[in-house]
Order: sequence, then C-alpha cells, then structure tokens
Amino acid sequence: MSYTYERTPRGMYFEDFEIGQTIVTSRRTVTLTDIVNFACLSGDHNAPHVDHEFCKTQSYGEPIAHGPLVLAIVGGLQCLTGINDGTIIAMTGLDQWRMHLPVKAGDTIHALITPVEKKLTSSGTKGIVTCERIVKNQRGETVHTMVIGNMYRCRPAVA
Repeated sequence: MSYTYERTPRGMYFEDFEIGQTIVTSRRTVTLTDIVNFACLSGDHNAPHVDHEFCKTQSYGEPIAHGPLVLAIVGGLQCLTGINDGTIIAMTGLDQWRMHLPVKAGDTIHALITPVEKKLTSSGTKGIVTCERIVKNQRGETVHTMVIGNMYRCRPAVA
C-alpha cells in the first residue's frame, strides 16, 4: 500500500515578494546554552565564546555568540514567519555580512527582512529574491546586517 503526502505550501512564492515591503520576524532570546552548544557543534571553541576569564579582559566582558550562531537563529526566525514553507528551494548567497555589536547570552534578537531585488530564472518556474536582513536586539540596536539571496518557486499556473 502506497501513501502519498500532499499539502499546499503556505510560504510566499516568488511573485508574492514586494520590493521594499519589510517582513518582521518574531523574537528569540539567545542563551548561554545556545553559545556552548554551538561551540560544541561547530568545534569553534575560541576564547570569546567559551572562556569567561578571557572575556572579562575584553570590552564585551562575557562570552559572546558566534556570528554563525546568530545567522542560524535568524534563519530559523525567518522560517517561523512561514514565508519559506513549501516555496523555498535554496539559499543562493550571503553578502555584506557585518557584525556591528556583540550578541550576548540574554539578548533577544529579531530580524527585519526587506526584499531589494527579484530576478526570474531562465526556466520561468523559480526566481531569486535578494533581501536586506537587519538583526536587532531588545534595545533596538542593529547587531548584524547582511544581504541574502534565496530561490523561491513561482506560483503554479492555474489550469
């Protein structure tokens, strides 16, 4: 007996993205457990992330989140918006990624995602949406910025 799982995508199709229309994600608090687990997962045990005594000698004073950890959390927050659900095909690039302020355990972050460019692929069945992604903390300070490209499905033609 064969089972086929079919569902209607909830995400945004290429055509649904509007240049300049900002999508705001939910928030998430970064924990010390996140930082330690990411160090173990990635193998990045550099002092700014795991050595409390070293961190006391730095301007940030305590362990800080890895840049890629913040990137991963914000990717998850984007998924939680639902825009990728069943419509995203792939991430195509990450450019101009900058860390403006450290993210520490206890900081609560969210992202503002603004499409800045759209380009239909030659197949006409998918397109690249390039977005500016601004990550802010609970004080409204910009902690990371980046430009990210994702490939999305085009809306299926109605028969």
